[in-house]
Amino acid sequence: MTAPAHPIRVLLADDETMIRAGVRLILRHADGIEVVAEAPDGRQAVELAAAHHPDVVLLDVRMPVCDGLAAIAPLLALDPAPRVVMLTTFGDDDNVVRALREGAAGFLLKDEGPQELISAVRAAAAGDAVLSPGVTGAVISRMLTAGEPRGAGGAADERIARLTGREREVLAMLGEGLSNQDIGTRLGIGTGTVKTHVGAILDKTGSTSRVQAALLAHRSGLAP
Repeated sequence: MTAPAHPIRVLLADDETMIRAGVRLILRHADGIEVVAEAPDGRQAVELAAAHHPDVVLLDVRMPVCDGLAAIAPLLALDPAPRVVMLTTFGDDDNVVRALREGAAGFLLKDEGPQELISAVRAAAAGDAVLSPGVTGAVISRMLTAGEPRGAGGAADERIARLTGREREVLAMLGEGLSNQDIGTRLGIGTGTVKTHVGAILDKTGSTSRVQAALLAHRSGLAP
């Protein structure tokens, strides 16, 4: 993948020194990515994000002083707001669900490989959702069953009704987990146009992230 014109600025928040060191080492050798700050807890993550304006925050779920879940809202309230990707362990589905409902861009398992980490940072910076395949199915299923049933609920139908036909197509593909590039290829349009459609979808439906929009696609019956 071609490196972006400007490095992707990353803030890493994890209370485990070894985890931070490992992630920093991986990202240091990735083209177009720069770790601009590190924090041992959520409170410092918010303070450092306000000072360094990262594009992406890699945020551990469980930390002292202020955990990752509590840090999501103040991070997303910053201007400009970073993309927040949760670092988690397998079996932490409940916290992942809470994080996604708070507006996190996605989640990444701590035992993923170096290339998966690099790809996740680039995907988040590009506006795509970041979902570790190993737990995506369980998390999405839990989020769906916790809310309104598939295809039911006036709220979902009303939000879908605000969209144009093309926006509905894009929303259905978000529900499939496709990236902007994949959506553009399928529809025969540019990635920039896809981003415009995604932005309109988030605005019109009141979704705070692609993940929430994907869930709406499932609830409304647009996505299988």
